[in-house]
Amino acid sequence: MTASRLLAGTPDQFIAASQAALRQAREAVARLKAGGAALELWDLAFATLGDASARASVARNAHPDAAMRDAAEKCEQELEALNTELSLDPEIYAALAAVPAGDYYLERTLRDFRRAGVDQDAATRARVRELNEELVKIGQEFSRNICDDMPSIIADDLSGLPADYIRSHPEKRITTDTPDYLPFMTYARSSKAREELWRVYRQRAHPQNSAVLQRMLEKRYELARLLGYESWAAYITGDKMIGSASAARDFIERIATASRERAQRDYDQLRGEAPAVEPWDAEFAKERIRADQYAFDSQSVRPYFEVSRVQRGLFDLTARLFGIEYRASDAPVWHPAVTAWDLMEDGACVGRFFLDLFPREGKYKHAAQFTLASGVAGGTLPEAALLCNFPQVAPALMEHTEVVTFFHEFGHLLHHLLGGRTRWAGLSGVRTEWDFVEAPSQMLEEWCWDAEVLADFALHIDSNEPIPAGLVARMRAADEFGKGLRVRQQMFYAATSLSLHDRDPAGLDATALVAELQARYTPFRTVPGTYFHESFGHLEGYSAIYYTYMWSLVIAKDLFTTFRREGLLNPAPARRYRKAVLEPGGSKKAAELVSDFLGRPYDFSAFEQWLNAA
Repeated sequence: MTASRLLAGTPDQFIAASQAALRQAREAVARLKAGGAALELWDLAFATLGDASARASVARNAHPDAAMRDAAEKCEQELEALNTELSLDPEIYAALAAVPAGDYYLERTLRDFRRAGVDQDAATRARVRELNEELVKIGQEFSRNICDDMPSIIADDLSGLPADYIRSHPEKRITTDTPDYLPFMTYARSSKAREELWRVYRQRAHPQNSAVLQRMLEKRYELARLLGYESWAAYITGDKMIGSASAARDFIERIATASRERAQRDYDQLRGEAPAVEPWDAEFAKERIRADQYAFDSQSVRPYFEVSRVQRGLFDLTARLFGIEYRASDAPVWHPAVTAWDLMEDGACVGRFFLDLFPREGKYKHAAQFTLASGVAGGTLPEAALLCNFPQVAPALMEHTEVVTFFHEFGHLLHHLLGGRTRWAGLSGVRTEWDFVEAPSQMLEEWCWDAEVLADFALHIDSNEPIPAGLVARMRAADEFGKGLRVRQQMFYAATSLSLHDRDPAGLDATALVAELQARYTPFRTVPGTYFHESFGHLEGYSAIYYTYMWSLVIAKDLFTTFRREGLLNPAPARRYRKAVLEPGGSKKAAELVSDFLGRPYDFSAFEQWLNAA
């Protein structure tokens, strides 16, 4: 039964399929230990468990039925438990170590076994297994607390907000879901109402995630120490491009220093609007500056970005660039708002994906690409899902920032699907070094800012006229304002992620540490009674390595120099990029993939030019 059919089925069917995956993985391992082809059988076990766990993650984060979400959570725990058990099995490791060297996948697999603790004594392996199982449950609890907590306010004053926004909120209840929150903080004229919403937004999952996060940090620290590392940050960075926690710290400081002067200029401009800029006033003040000093009102572009038209434009653009087609699929879906699509090439289906674009209760609150199935050459086709939270009430008009998000996440999806025909499932799609995985998605964002690209699908909802090139130029110029503050804010997130994990968490006051980091990296004051870190969902998945977004952006800006030189709508560089970077998946080190495309190692120059551009 396919992943989507299971997601559209009953909890009992889902559980039965998960149990079958556990049996199949154990059978593959038994054949491996009996002398079968070790690497092939390990890859089969890895893919079987990984795909079952991936579909459980989608069900846990997106299914409308609470019973299915609960079933998926338990399945995910069982699947991850077996995955941990196998990664600590000395017999499997010995069989793989006996395979003649020379295969990159083999080298990477043996490294991962050692990092998992396979060469530790039996007592240590047992405790490592316990900790990994506990961490899966703790991570699920942390995420669930965020998903389940959606506070709201009643805002009597909706002045300044777009007319369609006001019409879609007849009771004036404003939630902390993204389609409600972002426009309100940008356009609502009432500082009092913005403050009220801002505060409840930063109280999500509090106080429950205070204790959950502390347990998460303690268990991660214990696990890292058992495996021979001084901290979780040291452990988790060890197999990334960056190589170490100290290098990650140096990178954060390098970017923070490079952006300091520009951020200060941005803040000085904000203070021209309001001498004491409170954090809930920042986006509103930025919008006023863009309107007054750059002749750009971000509401003016919303009528050009209706969700279905943006989707069509994204499909048309990427089909042209990469030589592919999209065809509506009749695959079953887990909610009526979800759509299914087949990725076609030369008349054959080479992958499938699902778009789950709109918010609902109990659903993942941000935007992300989720794997459903790993592709492998001559075998399983890759499948993926996009979980997003875009406006749904007609006319469903997007902020341009949401258009950028759509392109970004679709970049991940294409990477997974186009990279889904590798020899090994364990190297399929986005299974590159983690601090490279954002680069292809960040680079696709660049097409959102090009007037020629936008003119194809950014058509006014009433007049059907394409967005004027002059308006796009003003939008680009206005976006330059605040760049320094945005980069420093990202470094605050990165420093928070790293600093929570680079020390013994015993006695740690996470709230105080986050307040200290905010003061160091941003000009905005910490507000007592708010707890940003308790709803910082990336602490579950990314743990200490949020720096990867900016690291990948450095690479993305360098990759994009080729397209800037040869043309954004020119298929030739896109096909070369597909061949060199996307299709190999994780079959090579990321630095080699980039060098294959650029013809040289990547460097910081393109990023620095972007950062300093006027």
